[in-house]
Amino acid sequence: MNSRMNARMPAPQPVPQSLPAGQGAPLLSVRGLTLRSAAGTPILNGISFDIAQGEVLALVGESGSGKTMAGRAVMRLLPSQVRQTGGTITLAGHDVATLPDRGMRSLRGQVAGMVFQEPMVSLNPAMTVGAQLCEGLMLHEKIPAQAARERAVAMLARVQIADPEGCMASYPHVFSGGMRQRIMLACVMLLKPRLLIADEPTTALDALSQREVMQIMADLTRTSGTAVLLVTHDLQLVAHYADSVLVLKRGDQVESGRAGEVLRNPREAYTRSLIAALPRRDDSRPAVADAPPVIEARNVAVAYPGAHRLFSRQADKLAVDGVSLAIRPGEVVAVVGGSGSGKTTLGRALIGLLPLAGGEIRFRGQPVGSGGRQDRRDFRLACQMVFQDPYSSLDPRQRIGDIVAEPLNHGEPLTRAQRRARVDAMLAEVGLDGLGERYPHALSGGQRQRVAIARALIRRPALVVADEPVSALDMTIQKQVLTLFRQLQAQHGFACFFVSHNLAAVSEVADRIVVMHQGRIVEQGSVADIFDRPQHDYTRALLEAAYVAPGQRAPLSVAEDGAGSLALGAAAS
Repeated sequence: MNSRMNARMPAPQPVPQSLPAGQGAPLLSVRGLTLRSAAGTPILNGISFDIAQGEVLALVGESGSGKTMAGRAVMRLLPSQVRQTGGTITLAGHDVATLPDRGMRSLRGQVAGMVFQEPMVSLNPAMTVGAQLCEGLMLHEKIPAQAARERAVAMLARVQIADPEGCMASYPHVFSGGMRQRIMLACVMLLKPRLLIADEPTTALDALSQREVMQIMADLTRTSGTAVLLVTHDLQLVAHYADSVLVLKRGDQVESGRAGEVLRNPREAYTRSLIAALPRRDDSRPAVADAPPVIEARNVAVAYPGAHRLFSRQADKLAVDGVSLAIRPGEVVAVVGGSGSGKTTLGRALIGLLPLAGGEIRFRGQPVGSGGRQDRRDFRLACQMVFQDPYSSLDPRQRIGDIVAEPLNHGEPLTRAQRRARVDAMLAEVGLDGLGERYPHALSGGQRQRVAIARALIRRPALVVADEPVSALDMTIQKQVLTLFRQLQAQHGFACFFVSHNLAAVSEVADRIVVMHQGRIVEQGSVADIFDRPQHDYTRALLEAAYVAPGQRAPLSVAEDGAGSLALGAAAS
């Protein structure tokens, strides 16, 4: 930065470590922030909040409430079609709206840093991790490459990367979601920002990775006195990590205050509805009738080929290793485990989307692939999949009605009127009546997931593999989708292989739970067995990471633990 720039904007001073959270002049002050789209649609309607050094403020609300746009406005990273039409944002004494571009660039990184929801989108796939970490450090602090490298390696070790040196030379795609989020956190915290904006930092992570990332973030902010603006729909995170909370609804500021007070005694009906939407364990589900299994895996193994090198080839990696399970008609078997445990791989192998390296799959008692072409076709049509991200799995060029009708192209011929009647009935069942002429982009995330469910069920399949169907949805939409899924499953009686890292959602829909770790089943049993009487250390670690203590039941409530910190736990029934 040149001397003129230094005169215009003083360099950020080190933050004193002794100032308690919430005291002194606020590091970030937002007053009457109003955002509008280019078409004039309101996004934020005059919200106000302050964040002091060392404080964690959570912005909470459903999808479309404007919470992510609030975080982007602070960084002046709004999309081109969104503009600030009112209010002020004061960051470390600087008016964000009036700063020149060079001044804003100097604030980003050293004064404020942002961790985005999807690290794979934020990290450059064409650059090594080391190059990306050192780039920002050398740009902002003008230090030699070797010094930047040493600090980057030290930060990777601090965020618990097992092999920092190896990580520096690797590309982002070789890491799991949890590891990429740690790398993204290291990129941001390397510059020691005074404000960290974390936009849904753990949405797509399993319980263990989620807790590790949040604990690392909490430790880093605690030791450096960094303030945190946590954008989330996860009230568990708010209860455990936030000092204050601000609740948004469609751009309006509904309620704010200390996190403990707001979660224990919400004043507004909307806040109460968010808390009520938390998944609830259901112990009233009737027992599944004892019947021959629809699908059965016998000692199944699935391997991914090792990487090819110039004169050698790495050994194949077993993603699923000797797994056996069976799913009966009308039964929901939920598979839980950390990232890389083999859950999704097993689900894809069950319906023939991945080849087996060993073992066999039996469908209605017959080995899959042993029959003729018609048998294999019938098997494929009887098994359907609901993917994790409906926006990626739905054709953006097709209308909703056409997407749902597509599976009807296979099987018995139908007249145009019969197809239309089947599609309309299916859309009505999933709560999308009258939306058949819309395109996927015109629907919300929850509505798109309903379309994916409708497409999977329109042929009345015998087996549905649901791969993380609610992981990216906010609490209220997640509740609606889970309720819909249970109703449809009870109505149509299909067997279901339900893949999820959300233990609370699993407790609401599952008849039986299978716990996978490193490609193997380590434990399985009823919901009560797994939640109340876990036998394996890994199962207990998952429950602890999800803030679930053995014996907890719904409905969820807020309580203080012995140390005085908040915890969302289930009140004993």
